Amino acid sequence: MGHYELPIFSFLAVLLVLLPLPWHIKARNVATLSLIAWLAVCNFMRGVNAVIWMNNVHIHYRVWCDITAKAFIGMGVALPACSFCITRYLEHVSSARYAVTTAADKRRRQKIDLCFTFGLPIIIMCLHYVVQGHRFDIIEHTGCQPHIYISIPGIIICFVPAIILSLGSIIYAALALHHFAKRRFEFEQHLRDSQSSLNTGRYLRLMGLALTEMGWGESLGLYTLYRNTVLNQVRPWTNWNDVHYNFSRIAIWPQFLIPPGDWARLMLLWWILPATAMLFFLFFGFSEEAIEGYVACYRWFRRTILRQTLPVASTTGSYGKGLGTSLPQFNKYVPPIGWLSTA
Repeated sequence: MGHYELPIFSFLAVLLVLLPLPWHIKARNVATLSLIAWLAVCNFMRGVNAVIWMNNVHIHYRVWCDITAKAFIGMGVALPACSFCITRYLEHVSSARYAVTTAADKRRRQKIDLCFTFGLPIIIMCLHYVVQGHRFDIIEHTGCQPHIYISIPGIIICFVPAIILSLGSIIYAALALHHFAKRRFEFEQHLRDSQSSLNTGRYLRLMGLALTEMGWGESLGLYTLYRNTVLNQVRPWTNWNDVHYNFSRIAIWPQFLIPPGDWARLMLLWWILPATAMLFFLFFGFSEEAIEGYVACYRWFRRTILRQTLPVASTTGSYGKGLGTSLPQFNKYVPPIGWLSTA
């Protein structure tokens, strides 16, 4: 029986997470753009895997599996890193010590965010080779999955960084909420005085997204760590040759070989990724800025592509006067997470 819902919702998640992209590009919030990139790329990879390996476990597209398996390892730390950078920024912009930042300050923050959201995942992907017992696994319906040799080094490399980042996000989120509660009545004025591109609504949407991701990300991360360390035996990392013996092996897992309980847990971990993308769209896809943008793009499409003559709309929104025959100029807008997809 084919699981057609897996590729359908994966590709739908890619579309939904990319819809608000133009406004986030204008905002130049690296943490949010990184979150969009990781969600879009990994959901696309999941969708392709679900199509290729639906109802089969044949070994093909080995290089594709090498790439996707490493990407899923990186995703496990990238999403909590994005959440960490978002909550760090929210705490900074809401605190009393925040003043108007210069262009140099913004560039420095962007570089730091890039180090967390892409630099750290790349390092983890490289270090994963130390605890990669064999090339990869192929699971029926879900396709390529990374393998982790469950040992003390494996736990430190593949699980601990995501948990630490999630704990850091919780601390920053608590401080940010404290700042908001302390000056909630003048908070909008505080954001305007600081010349931040945030307003109260955008601030709360970012915070809601980060808190939701932290909640299930930290819970699933701790559960995965518990299951791999307490319920399963932690093996000793003896030496390189022992851990990487027969490294080119590809493990095959038809669904009938996977106990129902393990399959249910695998599906739970699998659905977290498209659910996160859809959650992102729910927070930002129906905002006032997004709806105005949809209308503007629709009018641009009719005017430029279909060559239709449209009446000049009277606009009072954030796009200013007229729409012209080119894509509209968007306001500067700063919108706004770890689990490991392993089998």
